[in-house]
Amino acid sequence: MQTNYIANRSLQFQVLSKSEIEEIHSAVLTTLQDVGIEVKYDPALKLLKKAGAFVNGSRVQLPRALVERAMRTVPSGFTLYDRKDSHKLLFEGKHFNFGPGPSTTYTIDPYSGERRLPCKQDTRNAARVMDALDNIDFIMDFGTIQDVPTSYADLHMLQAILENTTKPIVHWGFDAKNCAVIIEMCEVVAGGGEELEKRPFLAIFACSNSPLLLTEEALEKLFFMSEKNLPFVYVSAPTAGATTPVTLAGTLVVTLAECLSGLVIHQLVREGAPFAMGGVTGATDMQTMAMSYGCPEFNLMHAALTEMAHYYNIPLWGTAGCTDSKTVDEQAAAEATASIMMSAMSGTNMIHDVGYTEGGNCSNLAMLVMCDELIGYTRRLIRGVRVDDISLALDAIQRVGPMGEFVTDKHTYANFKEELWFPKLMDRHPYQRWAADGSIRMGEKAMARARELIENHHPETLDSKTSERLKNIVTAASSR
Repeated sequence: MQTNYIANRSLQFQVLSKSEIEEIHSAVLTTLQDVGIEVKYDPALKLLKKAGAFVNGSRVQLPRALVERAMRTVPSGFTLYDRKDSHKLLFEGKHFNFGPGPSTTYTIDPYSGERRLPCKQDTRNAARVMDALDNIDFIMDFGTIQDVPTSYADLHMLQAILENTTKPIVHWGFDAKNCAVIIEMCEVVAGGGEELEKRPFLAIFACSNSPLLLTEEALEKLFFMSEKNLPFVYVSAPTAGATTPVTLAGTLVVTLAECLSGLVIHQLVREGAPFAMGGVTGATDMQTMAMSYGCPEFNLMHAALTEMAHYYNIPLWGTAGCTDSKTVDEQAAAEATASIMMSAMSGTNMIHDVGYTEGGNCSNLAMLVMCDELIGYTRRLIRGVRVDDISLALDAIQRVGPMGEFVTDKHTYANFKEELWFPKLMDRHPYQRWAADGSIRMGEKAMARARELIENHHPETLDSKTSERLKNIVTAASSR
């Protein structure tokens, strides 16, 4: 019997109505046209003035038509590939992908538990763990290393990542010169500039300064990546109540004004170059004056920002899988779960900072491994309830009948692996089994799993010739 059933395969939610989205967009355009932005890069000022912007010193006011033109020319998405040519990530529509973050000051030693400064070996270890985790889709450096010259730490971190994973990479260059070296390294791995442009495995990001400041450092990188026609992510990192208005809608207006002004310049450099906008939209805790990574406002603003990005048809970089907690505890699990679920159900395309504790100040491999499990849980939720001839199981119900059992039925055997999600860390055993196994808490299991992957997972490495060329490039750049 063949019957037509309608299946809802994805769970989604909305925090903004259509009219609210339009109001926010109107406020963004008003801000860009009436207030303007500060642009601290002469080539960008010249480009904007030629295109019809109103330039007074470093203050630039953007006419609505200029913003709308950039929104028409920017691609609706882009793809990052893995180096094995077997998997690709689509940053478009409501496709969501998860990865860690960059630039933490501290990390937790996976063996001693010590909170300390990151070193290059930590980047190698993190890349190896991420390479093995099924739900970590792209790689970032997971902490700014301190055992190499500070000015070139970004190059050393990329070298460590390239040698320990084949997954797509999102990275940052400290300045335009280092950004050029980063792309040179990737061209060596890809087999040339044209090959990298055709199948990019790396995106570069840069940040504006809230409120409404586009720095020379960020714009130099924006120019370089746009000219190269390689994926670029322009990120706003506001803090509601400090660098942006305390109201969530006001923070969204400033965030989007910064992102769209970056977009305008990016598309003026090269129409059609791949671009994503992004926000790490935090809120100030008025008791501590610190930005909170675990508050509900953090998640609401990211969800709203995602809806604005969908309205603009521009890929979005967001944030989830992080916590204000100092350790992998109940607070960490609660805050990470909320952010992971909201980001995924919103359809944020590039979700980073997975595995961060201390409000983004510390990277923790145990947190990363736990979040990998939470992302898997969330992906199963979003898959929803499949409704078709097979899942309705009428043949099995008829075969088993009243008072039967389905454990041994062939329908169960044929479908349970696809239908049911199986955890690797969460414990479902009876109490006696859990106690006999040592009464181990989830955070302890996660750190043990991280150590196991560091020691036993063997990623596909670069050939010796390519590794040597990368080493020489980093050495030459560091001696400039």
